[in-house]
Amino acid sequence: MNQDFSARLQAIATDTEKTLDRLLSERPGPGETARPERLIAAMRYGALGAGKRIRPFLLVECAGLFGASGQPVLEAAAALECVHCYSLVHDDLPAMDDDDLRRGRPTVHRQFDEATAILAGDALLTLAFDILAGIDADAATRIELVAGLARAAGIGGMAGGQMLDIDAEGKRLDEDATLRLQAMKTGALLRYGCEAGAIISGASPDERTRMVDFGQRIGKAFQLADDLIDATGDAATAGKATAKDAAQGKATLVALHSVERARAILADTVAGAIATLAPFGTRATALADAARFIASRSS
Repeated sequence: MNQDFSARLQAIATDTEKTLDRLLSERPGPGETARPERLIAAMRYGALGAGKRIRPFLLVECAGLFGASGQPVLEAAAALECVHCYSLVHDDLPAMDDDDLRRGRPTVHRQFDEATAILAGDALLTLAFDILAGIDADAATRIELVAGLARAAGIGGMAGGQMLDIDAEGKRLDEDATLRLQAMKTGALLRYGCEAGAIISGASPDERTRMVDFGQRIGKAFQLADDLIDATGDAATAGKATAKDAAQGKATLVALHSVERARAILADTVAGAIATLAPFGTRATALADAARFIASRSS
């Protein structure tokens, strides 16, 4: 990472962390009776203190590209991160990926227990929509943000992609089916982050379409990089178990083609993502750097 990008990534991660810390307070919010101590502790464990905050970074930078910043943008970014963290908590459960390690520390169900992890994931998901419904923006913007996140996270997005992933275990999918699965499971939230930044900033329809295109390419690149980390990385560097995709018969482009071919597709995908940013010139430097970072990461 170049120093400017690294500093910007860290700054947005820090701002997101502070926003999540406030939103995940032990104090009940409006309309709430109480926040059970064990549940809020598990939610905070799953959402705070770790992670690069790539999805919030994309949302904040895409919003900034069109002149929006401040608390509403950070709260939208925190809502997106709540959904991402919920997905990790549930993905790690024994009924799903059965992982004991996440971001270099015990997964939520190992640190607490399975029932608490399920409830913590449920609560993080629902909190995300509570956050979006209350941000300081006009009603039409809030509705678009809520509807977009629901679709990105739901049956036609992340949850549906996870189902396709489970169904595909042990089967050899073709490239189109593999890419569709991954665009839903991983790409949907990344694409939403880019589009949400355009929505909250009032970008034009053409600008919003370009951000969706960028987000789709970023999503593909992110999953490719993840697959390569699993195939070639080690658990100590990755912060989670590796070599699981092949053992479980997961549908990936690495399995379908080869490590070398997957790397070539990744390079082409990143180049395409950066090309979509050309009309914005140097204003989009941080987003272009994010595309390169996503491709080169080791964890």
